[in-house]
Amino acid sequence: MTTDNSHDWALATQAIRAGHARTHEQEHGEPIFPTSSFVYASAAEAARKFKGEEPGNVYSRFTNPTVRNFEQRLAVMEGGERCVATSSGMSAILSTALALLQAGDEIVASRSLFGSTVSLFDKYLGKFGIVTRYVELSDLEAWEAAITPATKLLFAETPSNPLSEVVDIAALAEIAHRHDALLAIDNCFLTPALQKPIELGADLVIHSATKYLDGQGRAIGGAVVGRDKELEELFGVVRTCGPCMSPFNAWIFLKGLETLNLRMRAHCENAMALARWLEAHPAVSRVHYSGLESHPQHVLASRQQQGYGAVLGLEVAPSSGKSARDAAWSVIDATQVMSITGNLGDVKTTITHPGTTTHGRLSDEQRATAGISEGLIRVAVGLEDIDDLKADLARGLDALV
Repeated sequence: MTTDNSHDWALATQAIRAGHARTHEQEHGEPIFPTSSFVYASAAEAARKFKGEEPGNVYSRFTNPTVRNFEQRLAVMEGGERCVATSSGMSAILSTALALLQAGDEIVASRSLFGSTVSLFDKYLGKFGIVTRYVELSDLEAWEAAITPATKLLFAETPSNPLSEVVDIAALAEIAHRHDALLAIDNCFLTPALQKPIELGADLVIHSATKYLDGQGRAIGGAVVGRDKELEELFGVVRTCGPCMSPFNAWIFLKGLETLNLRMRAHCENAMALARWLEAHPAVSRVHYSGLESHPQHVLASRQQQGYGAVLGLEVAPSSGKSARDAAWSVIDATQVMSITGNLGDVKTTITHPGTTTHGRLSDEQRATAGISEGLIRVAVGLEDIDDLKADLARGLDALV
């Protein structure tokens, strides 16, 4: 945990200054420590540090100054006591489960989860005796009804991928705590620049740092933020099992955090303009974006978020003899500016067909339950000129009318 007064700073200052303890070199920029191990002045000092009797670095799998800088900065920004960095967003979720759950425990999770998270819960945690029950994200009564005495964790992405669904975090936290369970919120799409789940009552915040924390698609990483009690258990998983973040990637994420506040505001501005334009296009049957007044949880999103994010979904109907999937693919294939890729969070706009990419490993029934239709297209809006983005989509959409 950082020892400065950074918890009192505004987010923009935290994102640039928090967690950096200058070395004797008095560097202005955060240094990278690309070393696997550390040297001690004596055998006695080494023994003390390995036993945890004296603070200091032991081995870069679990103690590295650059990674620690990133952890401290993100913890401050999210309003948590501590952060543990991991090798990817999925390893952050896995490490959380390994640290806090055991055979016989249960998870209650939203149906609207990233496809790999569903696979992790069902296929891999399931074979170790951890059961996951899925509910509608926004239906608080369904969450409560699904909880049993064995439930130890509630897990949700809000807004969801790619339908921009939202859950009342404060109300969900109250339900979780009343049943002695923890609430984990995946805050990947909004980041602390736009939403702070811990302030709303969540116990854990999970990130794929690969996305907006980096912001330029350069590195893979993840993080979990929360109280020291739970994070100490999670640190033990990273220390022992090894899903650790590399120092170089941590440095990249530190640089990304410096501009996070500015980027997220610009992403939101572009996404809102594109969503309104799409909503008026005759080839688009529906736009999923919580910033639109037509979105069923728009009022809730406006209350608990400081922005609506950059990910939106648009649905196209069968047209001119084309199936819904063929129509969606034709729109995607007609783009020349947007990148056809399953990743998101870049300054570059990305576009994909969730039903055959990010959610392609789910069964037909799971996709239908999650609202992933054949005509659904996901756009993660970047920072290009908005008129160029409109023209890029219009090329394919206009051909469907």
